Amino acid sequence: VDDRDAIQKTFEFADFSQSWSFMSRVALLAEKASSMDHHPEWFNVYNRVEVTLSTHDCGGLSQKDISMAKKMNQYAHHLLPTRQG
Repeated sequence: VDDRDAIQKTFEFADFSQSWSFMSRVALLAEKASSMDHHPEWFNVYNRVEVTLSTHDCGGLSQKDISMAKKMNQYAHHLLPTRQG
């Protein structure tokens, strides 16, 4: 990400329902896990979810960002195993 120490990725799903399912699952992860307490910046249009992860407390990337990114990749792969790498 330009001018930021952050991870950014765009996920593309089959439709809005799948993108919303992905976002809901990530939201539950962000809220539920007391050790996570970490929330993504994201933007959604129909089947596309653009995500940016960065930890404001440390001014850049943290282990929370890496952990959340890995979980997001797993969730996306579960929804669309043929379209996510």
